[in-house]
Parts: sequence; structure tokens; C-alpha cells
Amino acid sequence: MADKGDDTGRVWDLVDKIGFCMLTTKANGDLRARPMAAHAERIENAIYFLTDAASHKDDEIARAPSVCLAFADSKGQKYVSISGTAEVLNDRERVKELWATPAKAWWSNADDPSIRVLRVTPSFAEYWDSPGTVISYIKMAAAAVSHSRPDMGANAKIEM
Repeated sequence: MADKGDDTGRVWDLVDKIGFCMLTTKANGDLRARPMAAHAERIENAIYFLTDAASHKDDEIARAPSVCLAFADSKGQKYVSISGTAEVLNDRERVKELWATPAKAWWSNADDPSIRVLRVTPSFAEYWDSPGTVISYIKMAAAAVSHSRPDMGANAKIEM
């Protein structure tokens, strides 16, 4: 069995590999999710995103900072769910550090004054890391025939 450090490292590895997630916020009593490009910083125990000052998610986070990040690589059968606390920052240096080609779809350059940084500090994570779709289906079929439970790979719940 892997130790907590190995599990924490695996969470960060999967977040880095998958790169995009669904950010879920609370909006007027309902949950709302949208896709976001994630920038993981293990040493800081933080995941960063670029966002717009006028977006609804910023208002939602100001009212209810608890969020969930759901990362999915369905082809590889690898998933991560991270619960944490979000905050919106007007950090111009961090904006420049995070600026990359996908951001150009939303803003013309990193100096746009409406760009904000969304920082999520993880508190809890769970991951599922299977050997891949084909092998998973083979293991499930074998388990069904043998009336046993399949070994679907690693799964861990960890405090971050």
C-alpha cells in the first residue's frame, strides 16, 4: 500500500497530466460547474486559474469559497476530485506567469485589467488510477465470470 506522500504525489501528477478540470461552485443554492485550465503548484499546495473580474464564478466564490475540482482522463480511466477553498486575486505578476496560448481565446494580452487569478488551496482529494479502458474492461469481464471483484487500479482518499 502506498503511503500518504506517494498518494499526494500521485494526485499532483494526475492534475499535471490531465490539465483541465470542471470547477464547481455554489450559486444561489445550486451547484454550477464549468471547464477551466488548471496550473498546479505542488510546492505551494495550490491550483491556479485565470478568470475574469466580471465572471459569475468570481461572485459565487466571494459568497461561498468552498469549491470542487473534477479532473477526468476518460480514455486513460484516471480521475481526481479535489475539494478546497478558492480566492480571487488581482495578482498581475501571477497573471503573467500563468499566461499561455489558451488565455488568448478570452483576452488579447496578459495586461488586460479584467484578468484575475483564481487560487484553490486543496484540503481533500480522491483519485482513481486504473490501467486504462481496455484492460479495465478485460478485468471487469474476468471478474464477472469468476464472481469476484476486479482490481481496477489505485484509489486513495487523502487530506492535502
